[in-house]
Amino acid sequence: MQITDIKVRKLFDEGPMKAIVSVTFDGQLAVHDVKVIYARDKYFIVMPSRKNPDDTYRDIVHPINAQFRGMLEESVISAYEAALENAAEIADTEEVGDPV
Repeated sequence: MQITDIKVRKLFDEGPMKAIVSVTFDGQLAVHDVKVIYARDKYFIVMPSRKNPDDTYRDIVHPINAQFRGMLEESVISAYEAALENAAEIADTEEVGDPV
């Protein structure tokens, strides 16, 4: 299974959640609401989940093995970092274009 697209849907400045991402596999299956989290001095991903009646959460979809999770996490975090760089470049361009 190959990751064919990653879309960073929303970026956050405040709090541990830094982005919400959608990932497409083999151009056939999209998984939405993958979260990029920054905590304990590192980035990691949290898969989409739903709240149970007992106030616990259960993943709706998740990687089956550590190797695939690592590959997915690395790809998503790389896409997040690229989106951050793009946002910074846009902000710099807008600042330069603003009249003083």
